[in-house]
Amino acid sequence: MPLTHLTILALIQGLTEFLPISSSGHLIIFPKLLDWQDQGITIDVAVHAGSLLAVLIFLWRDIGRILLELGQLARPGGSSTPPLLYLLLIASIPLIVVGFLVSTVMQDLTRNIEVIGWATILFGILLGFSDRIGMTLNRFQHMKYFDALLIGFAQILALIPGASRAGVTITAARFLGYERASAARFSLLLAIPAILGASVLKGLDIFFSDDVNLGIDFLIAAGISFCAALASISIMMKWLNRAGFMPFVVYRIVMGALLLAWVYL
Repeated sequence: MPLTHLTILALIQGLTEFLPISSSGHLIIFPKLLDWQDQGITIDVAVHAGSLLAVLIFLWRDIGRILLELGQLARPGGSSTPPLLYLLLIASIPLIVVGFLVSTVMQDLTRNIEVIGWATILFGILLGFSDRIGMTLNRFQHMKYFDALLIGFAQILALIPGASRAGVTITAARFLGYERASAARFSLLLAIPAILGASVLKGLDIFFSDDVNLGIDFLIAAGISFCAALASISIMMKWLNRAGFMPFVVYRIVMGALLLAWVYL
């Protein structure tokens, strides 16, 4: 793939992966708009791997907390606060189970512009509604098992192209009364198991492949995506400390409307 195409796709992925605007939808839309050959699943995974590294670095304190919890699980007693590791596992199980069952069924939908357009609008409106009526009583540190499970079931909706994994998890957390920064932070943590599995599997395929150029493309795309994602996460978290999700809602509605106009007109 040409370096220009790789750079643009990696920037798109890095900038949009952790924002509630559907990175996968953007990765499908832009090649179609620009009449590029589809980049394929391997480049998709490469840019996701770069963004995964960015979130691991940004949330290094939470990653350290998880590692400490692993060493304390065998100890009796302890804090009444649910371990972060357990919360992530509980919230990830629904997507893992359902995603495995329906992945082949939804294959034809994953690159359908009409579906992406409608999902972009509808889930954008839900995000705005949750941000408008959602209380700000709960913080990330006080999350309970049941809340994590509900957010996990909401994450299943991310299988719909254009819904946005970040968007549906943040929407669920806001409906449950979590403040904006806490909702976004838990969504970032949930991205780790969601991205890790696919990245590792496809990464092994590339490692054992004889296609050297493919491996180089993978590294370039991952590196650019990493830089863009780290900047995007930092800006979003600072923004949420003083404002809400309405700019993302407006963007989704406008983008969805343009996509539907392109399809129907």
